Order: sequence, then structure tokens, then C-alpha cells
Amino acid sequence: MTGVRRQRLAAVAGLALAAGGVAVALAPVLAPDHAAAAKAAPAPLRLETPLPEWLAPGARLRLAGWAGSGERVQLRANGLSLATATAGPLGRFALRVRVPARAARYQLALRTPTRRTPLPPLVVRPVVLAAGGDVNLGDRIGAAIASGGPHAPWAHVAPLLQAADLAVVNLECAVSDRGHPVAGKEYVFRGPPGALAGAARAGVDAVSVANNHSLDFGADAFLDTLARARRAGIEPVGGGADLAAARRPVVFGRGGLGIALLGYSDVRPLGFDAAPRKPGAARADTGWIAEDVTRARARADIVVVYFHWGAELARSPDARQRTFADAALRAGATLVLGAHPHVLQPLERRGRTLVAWSLGNFVFGAASPGTTETGVLLVRLGAAGVRDAELVPARISGFTPVPDRARAAAALRRLRVPA
Repeated sequence: MTGVRRQRLAAVAGLALAAGGVAVALAPVLAPDHAAAAKAAPAPLRLETPLPEWLAPGARLRLAGWAGSGERVQLRANGLSLATATAGPLGRFALRVRVPARAARYQLALRTPTRRTPLPPLVVRPVVLAAGGDVNLGDRIGAAIASGGPHAPWAHVAPLLQAADLAVVNLECAVSDRGHPVAGKEYVFRGPPGALAGAARAGVDAVSVANNHSLDFGADAFLDTLARARRAGIEPVGGGADLAAARRPVVFGRGGLGIALLGYSDVRPLGFDAAPRKPGAARADTGWIAEDVTRARARADIVVVYFHWGAELARSPDARQRTFADAALRAGATLVLGAHPHVLQPLERRGRTLVAWSLGNFVFGAASPGTTETGVLLVRLGAAGVRDAELVPARISGFTPVPDRARAAAALRRLRVPA
């Protein structure tokens, strides 16, 4: 038998050699590729879905990855099981995860009965929503913007708004260089075309245009306002090119939660209401509110409704405010915000929901008693609703809200701490 033939037989079955009359069985001599096939490495246990840096308490997450065929896979967080799935014939698995309700830093790992793969840590913390009251970028503020730039009115509150995950205010003016003042209206407000760049830079994500000043210079200026807001990266709510658009929610994704915003005005000058083929603001109507919130709740985890309502300078909510707030909350809203009285009204906590009856003025040329008192409302949200809230007090100086320095610094320290 040749040497080549002998090597081939050894690679297949091993070779018994006689040595001194004793049969000795030698282990097969395998080529490297045959050795790998004979003893295959286990399938990798890994995720293919990137993990986010943080998620809100109670958020839902779908993760996919690979394991051995038919292997039972578990996602664990600080030793607790979050989800379990069985890999398919090819080893692919999908985990439907409900994030823990407790805010904390979690060490994640994939587990099977015999293996463990560590994963990056996950921070679970509330979504922080910041809200301010009435914003007028016209009059003296428009002149200040012309001289100091669009960021000037926001300089002192920008750190709080930027530190939040979502910030919303009530835009109580047109932003345009078109149109003419509405006839017969005592006060009309219009800011310069570039004014919203400062709001965006300060951290504002959305503005309600459902109020009694957004159409002060007519439909063209109003449509300009919507377009300029979007161009600046700010989403307008509560108004649109027609009634359907005015009632349509804007939905933001934050921390794995969908947060829907709606806006309505109960202070409605003639001609300001949106209609099926007419631009304008969404009027506060209990039937519409219930329908819109219900539809928004089907798309989102949290629904925020911003109202323009109440009596000017009144320190307490009236019956109409309560009627509209009740309609929103019954339909599934989590947070109700209000403006128009130009003074602060109380915060009212109802279980996992919150009503801020009036946030007063914000970026506004206020001077009369009480109207210069304002603040930044910070609300921490999870999938179950409001976890806590605080109003960081501020005072309007000229036209700029200036937060209390110590309270603002303390709030900023707390913002990113799980709670």
C-alpha cells in the first residue's frame, strides 16, 4: 500500500497497527476542515437589534437575534427575566420586552440553559416634557429680535428646555411678513419671519397655534407661520390648512414611548376657526376632543392636550375649563396644559394625570401685576402616565423669562437622574 493510500485511510477511519503482537488503535488523523465539521462550534448567542441608550419606564421594545436551533432564550435585567422566546429552526428569535417600571440602570444579558451573553447596560428613566405658556414674538420682542437675534428672548430658559426630551409652548402670534391686521381687533401680534429659529435653538419642539392671535394677520400669514415653524424644526399643533389638519395630532417618539400632542382654543375671534376647506385653529368642542384624544391614544402611549381657555387674569379655572379638561381626561389624555389667562393657575394632579390650568405668559411683553410671574413646567412621564411634576418659577424681565437660579440649577441636576 502506498503512503498516499495509507494517509487517506487514516483520515477516514483510523488505522490499527500491530506493535509487538499487540493491536493498538490510533485516533483518526483528520484534516482541519473535517475536524471543524466533526465538532461544530455552538451557534452564536447574540442580538442583531441595536439597544437604545435609555428607555422610559414601561416602554415596549422588540429585540431580535440569533441562537441555536430551538434554543430557549431569555433576556435578563439585573437578574430578573424581562422576556423569553424560542429560537426557530434556523436559530432566529424575537423578544417582546416590557421595560421595568422602576427607573434605574440595568445590566442586561441573554441567557439560555447553558450559555450567557452580556449586553450593554440600559438606563430606564422618565421622559421629561417641558411646557411654557404664551409666546408673542411681535411688538417689542420683534424689535429685540431684530437687534439681538432670534435667540435673545430665550437665553435664560434655553438650558431647561434643551435638557428636556420634549418642549412645547403656546405660540400666540403670526410669524410672517405677509397679511394685514384683522379689522376691529384691539391687539394683533406678528413676529418677524426668522423669529422661530431662536425658539428651535432654545429647545422648543412643538407650538400650539390654537389661540386667539395666530390668525391676527389673516390666513396667508397663518399658513406662513405653520410653514416657518416646520422649517425651523418645530411642529405646530391645533391649527392647519383645514379642519382635519387642525384636529390631527403630532406624535413624537421619546424613550420608546409615543407622545401625541393636540391643541384647541375656546377663545375664538370671528373667522379664526378652521373649517373643512378653510385654514384656522381647532375650536374646543367636547365631542371633537373626545374623538381626537381616543384616536390619538390608539397611536400613542401618552396624549398631551394644550388648551387656550379661561378668563384673563383669573387665578382659578372656571367651569368651561373643567368641562374641556374632563372631556380630554375621560378620553385618555395624560397631561392637560392651559394658557390665555396671562397669570399662573394651579397644577392639579389626578392619579397618573395632571392638569396645568394656566401656565401664564412666557416669552411675552408683560408688565401688569401678576402677569410677569411664570415658570417652566417639567413633567416626568412613563408608560403608565405622570410620575411627578414641578414648576420651576421664573419672572419675566422685559420680555424674557428668567428662572429662579437655584431652583433651575436643582431641576437641571435632577433631570437626567432616574426617578
